[in-house]
Amino acid sequence: MNKKTQRNSIHPAHTNVWTYTLSGGHRIIAGKTDVDNDRLSLKVAGPNHWWFHVRGMPGSHVILVPAEGHSPEKNLLNMAAAVAAYHSKARGGGVVSVSGTLARYVTKPRGAKPGSVSIRKEKVFKVRPALPSDL
Repeated sequence: MNKKTQRNSIHPAHTNVWTYTLSGGHRIIAGKTDVDNDRLSLKVAGPNHWWFHVRGMPGSHVILVPAEGHSPEKNLLNMAAAVAAYHSKARGGGVVSVSGTLARYVTKPRGAKPGSVSIRKEKVFKVRPALPSDL
């Protein structure tokens, strides 16, 4: 398997994730553990996929995989941010701040523990925690 194929595919035996398939062929994928968050954010996500994480507290790394050839619209970005809020310690809160950026701007600092990443070009989304079926 070449590196490009490996980067953009999910191997269920190796990655523990929740996957939500949306109309139009878009997918939202959320990691379940710190190690799976790392794998999802750094190995699975393509450079043009969107990455999300609730701000200031523990939670899943969430990847928005837009349908082939489509750029995500604001409502789709907000939906992925709501999933990130849902899969976090902020689930019971009201409006939650979620960081989002293109996956190309997500890096792992040398020596950082699993689940810790650095991001650049962050956008902040204010959303209520929800799953796609709830929106």
